[in-house]
Amino acid sequence: MPDAAAAPAAASPPADRPAGERRRRLSPAALAVSNQKVRGAYSPIVIAGAVRVADFVLLSLLGVGLYLAYVMPLSGFHSGFVAAIFAMAASAVICFQAADIYQVQIFRGQLRQMSRMISSWAFVFLLFIGVSFFTKLDAEISRLWLSSFFFVGLAALIAERLFLRTMVRGWARDGRLDRRTIIVGADQNGEQLVAALNQQSDSDIHVLGVFDDRNDDRAMETCAGSPKLGKVDDIVEFARRTRVDLVLFALPISAEIRILEMLKKLWVLPVDIRLSAHTNKLRFRPRSYSYLGEVPTLDVFEAPINDWDQVMKWLFDRIVGGLVLLLALPVMALVALAVRLDSPGPALFRQKRFGFNNERIDVSKFRSLYHDQADPLASKVVTKNDTRVTRVGRFIRKTSLDELPQLFNVVLKGNLSLVGPRPHAVQGKLQNRLFDEAVDGYFARHRVKPGITGWAQINGWRGEVDTDEKIQKRVEFDLYYIENWSVLFDLYILLKTPFSLLMKNANAY
Repeated sequence: MPDAAAAPAAASPPADRPAGERRRRLSPAALAVSNQKVRGAYSPIVIAGAVRVADFVLLSLLGVGLYLAYVMPLSGFHSGFVAAIFAMAASAVICFQAADIYQVQIFRGQLRQMSRMISSWAFVFLLFIGVSFFTKLDAEISRLWLSSFFFVGLAALIAERLFLRTMVRGWARDGRLDRRTIIVGADQNGEQLVAALNQQSDSDIHVLGVFDDRNDDRAMETCAGSPKLGKVDDIVEFARRTRVDLVLFALPISAEIRILEMLKKLWVLPVDIRLSAHTNKLRFRPRSYSYLGEVPTLDVFEAPINDWDQVMKWLFDRIVGGLVLLLALPVMALVALAVRLDSPGPALFRQKRFGFNNERIDVSKFRSLYHDQADPLASKVVTKNDTRVTRVGRFIRKTSLDELPQLFNVVLKGNLSLVGPRPHAVQGKLQNRLFDEAVDGYFARHRVKPGITGWAQINGWRGEVDTDEKIQKRVEFDLYYIENWSVLFDLYILLKTPFSLLMKNANAY
């Protein structure tokens, strides 16, 4: 599973960052925070969902097990009785949900969740007894089984909750349940916001610090104990170095011009971005807000493919990717042999590329250039009739067979996905300009893991990038994919990829 099915942490940029890549210098306070050891976050939504499933499975297995042990030897097997057990287990989950005990904050406690759980479990049995009485089935129900199911089920639920409480508290100590938050606005509004967030009990908000562009008296050095870490332009670099889950604007909604200018810089990050409404005099309906405890906020951007979506994509990559890898192994063996026989040198070639949130990752490919003319930084784009490309290299590049080793990145390393924006080389250029210089918002395509194939590729935008249109179209299609992702969309792209490789390969040299 992914890091408990939650958003992965942003990796720190490596020391061997390629020459020429721009990088902002952070303040000492920001460096101190970004250098702290941080683990990946666990999604509270997924944890709560997993506990619901665990409750249902546990109660179902106990009820059926006790039925097979006590009732079936005496009266035989009745499928209707087993169906009633599943109905009781489902009713218990529904009652627990109504009692509001499927929250991570509740899992941390003991007395409150235990009392609610016991009363809900007792209500389920009273409901079952009442239904059995009115349907005249009470004479067929074993009292020994019923009492055993109640007490054994209750003991199992209590043991499960105690175990869960230990795990959740451990995750909380490790910071896996924290929503690492930065505040934009180091003025009175920012100080009030930080104070309001810190005063809330059982809050998962961990304020890392504040950012503000102003250098006059309005910008405080600390807001309610949280330090000023830098300017708004520093946030992107800061979020590349450490895990940031939420960017919260403390600016009033009336400062729309300033907010829009800042959003143009920050929307490329894979984080939630919200506007705090705690000081706004203009009030909307309560349903218009999302709440951080009691602090009302307005959603601006959401991190893409998170919570259960990320679980589904992780399973898709591992299961489907594993099957594709097994099917591709014979082809990969033949390609590796052809590469070795065609020209001296290793069959595989590694290259640094952009991964999730601009993380640098090693991508493996079959070597398509002569070994002594390899270009690991992709500083020179491969063009039509390029003399560096071998005979076998032309074929495997045209058919994208050179990409097959990246299946190991998907299945074993997990730093690539089957479907997603293609990972470009870190020094990929268009007419002596880095790609992010040629296209506004280029790095927004790195809000998700890159993929072996993608929406842009099956629409013909692959291969050489020699015009502004080609890189702009790639980014346009990649952003469309990110905003419209679904498992079915991934499956559609994957199934269409072989046909696209044959029909739309004019730019692949």
